[in-house]
Amino acid sequence: MPELPECSAFGETEEEALKEIKIAIDLWLETAKKEGREIPKPSGKELLRNVVEELSSFGSARSHGVGA
Repeated sequence: MPELPECSAFGETEEEALKEIKIAIDLWLETAKKEGREIPKPSGKELLRNVVEELSSFGSARSHGVGA
């Protein structure tokens, strides 16, 4: 998540990765609130669309043996 420093997630499948992303975001926000850190404003759906496309293309490349 580009907006949340050091917040990342991974999964064996696209579905699992998206589930883990949600968990990572929730934990990051919870910690930031507890520590009094500034929470950045979301960049919007366009950023999310780009992230999902990157995940999809990465998964597609892996299934075709690219980068393995």
